[in-house]
Amino acid sequence: MTVDEIKNGVVIDHIKAGQAMEIYKFLGLDKFDCTVAIIKNAQSRRMGKKDIIKIDSDVVPDLSVLGYIDHNLTVNIIKDGANVSKYHPELPLEIVDIVKCKNPRCITSTEQELSHVFKLTDREHSVYRCIYCESKAKN
Repeated sequence: MTVDEIKNGVVIDHIKAGQAMEIYKFLGLDKFDCTVAIIKNAQSRRMGKKDIIKIDSDVVPDLSVLGYIDHNLTVNIIKDGANVSKYHPELPLEIVDIVKCKNPRCITSTEQELSHVFKLTDREHSVYRCIYCESKAKN
């Protein structure tokens, strides 16, 4: 299978096999008017199988959520057909409206206009807790 190279945009590589659609939804790529290629179960020497997402657009989506999803991903920024930047996303210190608090006693259950905010409380184990009730986020 051949997928064309992109001129300007982002390539998200080393996604765990089967997670590409979840990342697609988290990034809100369905709202972008651009070409997006999702490659599932590509062969990988390091991982066995992996997914890849290619976003061909001058407008780059907010990639900060990627650290929460999987900080072992590789993000490549492409300009004029060349890879100009390559990095692994870091765990964000705070995530807002990415996941919802599941605690039925949390104030976010009754106050619908409140943002769902989680703070990183344990970097080693990637634990995020709700700032209102301290419930652990499910990742």
